[in-house]
Amino acid sequence: MTLWQMLRFAVGGLAANKVRSALTMLGVLIGVASVILLLAVGNGSSVAVKESITSLGTNALTVSSGSSFGGARTASAAKKLTVADARALATDPDATAIKSVAPVVTASGTALYGDVSYTPGSIVGTYPAYFETANQRIGHGDYFSNDDVLGSRKVAVLGATTAKQLFATADPVGKQITVGGTPLTVVGVLRAKGGTGFTDPDDVVIAPLPTVQNAFTGFGSVNQILVQATSADTTTAAQAEITRVLLGTHAIADPSKADFRIGNQASLLTARESTTKTFTVLLGAVAAISLLVGGIGITNIMLVTVTERTREIGIRKALGAPRGVILGQFLTESTLLSVIGAGLGVLVGIAGSHFDVVGIKPVVIPESVLGAFGIAVAIGLFFGSYPANRAASLRPIDALRHE
Repeated sequence: MTLWQMLRFAVGGLAANKVRSALTMLGVLIGVASVILLLAVGNGSSVAVKESITSLGTNALTVSSGSSFGGARTASAAKKLTVADARALATDPDATAIKSVAPVVTASGTALYGDVSYTPGSIVGTYPAYFETANQRIGHGDYFSNDDVLGSRKVAVLGATTAKQLFATADPVGKQITVGGTPLTVVGVLRAKGGTGFTDPDDVVIAPLPTVQNAFTGFGSVNQILVQATSADTTTAAQAEITRVLLGTHAIADPSKADFRIGNQASLLTARESTTKTFTVLLGAVAAISLLVGGIGITNIMLVTVTERTREIGIRKALGAPRGVILGQFLTESTLLSVIGAGLGVLVGIAGSHFDVVGIKPVVIPESVLGAFGIAVAIGLFFGSYPANRAASLRPIDALRHE
C-alpha cells in the first residue's frame, strides 16, 4: 500500500468520527498553543525587564544608604548620603573612571495647572547630570541648567505622562504649574520611555535639587547618588573609586563596615535575566503537561477506534492485508491527528502572541514553534503506536468473531 493510499484511508477513518477526531485535535491544539504562548510570555517578560534595566544605561551606578555586609553599622549609627558625598565624588582628582555625579531626592505631591489637579508618580530633585546618566532624553523644550541649580530657580522638566495629564494636547513649555504650593515653570518635556511594569518612568516631575529640598525634603540627606562611569567597560573601576571616596567621607576604615551600597546595572541585568530564564522554563514545563495530556487523549481515542473497527481489521487481514499495512494505517491516523492539531495550535499560539498578557507583550521564540510542533507529532507517533500495534496483532479469526 502506498503512502497516498494510507493517507486516504486515514482521512476516511477520522472523517467517520468527526466529533471524536475534533476533540482529540483540540487537545493537541491547546497543548501546542500553550507551549508557544507561555514561552512567548516568559520571553516577553525577559525582554521587558532587560529594556527597563538598560534604559538607565549599562554604565550607570546607583549609590544608596545601607549595606550588604553583615558587619555593617546599625541603621541609627550609619551616616546618610549627602550632597557633600556627591561633591566629593565629582571633584576627586583620582576618580578618573567617573564621568558625572547627580545626587537625587524624591518626594510626593500634587501638581496643579488651572483647574487640573494631578499627583505624579514622583517628584525628583537633582542636578542636570541626572538626565544623561538616567538616559532621560528631552522631547520638547530643554533641560534645566547648572545655573538653575545654583540659583535654586523654580523650574521643572516633566515626564511625558505627567505632561499629558496636566496639559492634554497643549504645549507645556513656558507655562507655570504649582507643585506642593511651589510655582514651577516648565522648561521641557521628556521623551516617553514607556512603562514595563507597575511603575511608569514617564510619570515624574524633575526640578533642581535645592528647589525640591526647600519645598519638600529639607536640606539633609539625599535618597541616592547616581553616578555615570566613563563607559560600560569602566563601571568596575568606577565602583572601586566610589567605594574609596565614600569610605573616606564617612570615616570608615574597614570596607566590610561600609554604610552604603552600590548598584551596578550590568550585574542587576545578569541577575534579572537568570530569574526570567527560570520563569520561562517553569512556564514551558507547565505548558508541556498539556502536550502530554493531548498524547494520552490520542491513545484513548485510537484504542476506541481499534475496538470499533475490529471486524474491519479481521476482514482486511483475512483478505491478505499484511501486518505492516494495518500498523501503518493506524499510525498514520494518530500522526494525522497530531499534525493537524499541532498546525492549528501553532496558528493559535502565534495569533495569541499579538495581544498583551497581564501587561506583558509576548515575544514568540521561533525554536518554541518548531519544537512544539515536532514534539506534538512525535507524541502522536509514540502514543499511537500501542493502539496501532494492538490492531496489527489481532488474529483474523478473533477479529471476525468480534461483535
